Amino acid sequence: MNPFRILIVDDHAHAREGIREILEEYEDFLIIGEAKNGEEAIQLTEQLMPDIILMDIEMPVMDGLEATKRIKLTFPYVKIVMITVSDDITDLFDALKKGAQGYLLKNFQSDTWIEHLRAFASDEVPMSKEIAFQILKEFPQSKAINTEKIPLSSRELEVLKLVAKGMSNREISETLIISEHTVKSHLKNILSKLHLDNRVQLTSYAYQQGLVE
Repeated sequence: MNPFRILIVDDHAHAREGIREILEEYEDFLIIGEAKNGEEAIQLTEQLMPDIILMDIEMPVMDGLEATKRIKLTFPYVKIVMITVSDDITDLFDALKKGAQGYLLKNFQSDTWIEHLRAFASDEVPMSKEIAFQILKEFPQSKAINTEKIPLSSRELEVLKLVAKGMSNREISETLIISEHTVKSHLKNILSKLHLDNRVQLTSYAYQQGLVE
């Protein structure tokens, strides 16, 4: 398998160097570039076409949230993982709504970093309870269900509902008695059909459509 091509975006050289040191130990990640702000990130994404962008939130010129929004509009298939010193749920939720796949705290141990990054690369990260709670606050009342307008098969609807309950791919596979590979395929199709980027956006969609209580 080819390594995941990584673009590092952080305005601090020391932080970029630290991330590089962690990732260079692993053959499944290849660092293809570094950027100091959101504007550079957009330019390098266009030039280098990374698989994953590790994006700092607070940066001069253009912050990580704005850069995430713009990159996802043009390159929706690029995975963006926010890197942050703070787990301030408001900023992170905003990033996830703009299309980021998730976040990594800068003070994580390196083996935890790699474990999480591999999970993001494979679309296997379930939602945290904090993020799920934030979505609940945003959609206090479900609408009436109208599945006719939802372009998903009955099996895809089942998968979507379980994602919205915060289940991991493994838990979904056990619940529906299908393989994890099949779950991933369903998720890929669901995201594509609904033009969404991640599990948080899927969950928001499920609440908007009244598919979950």
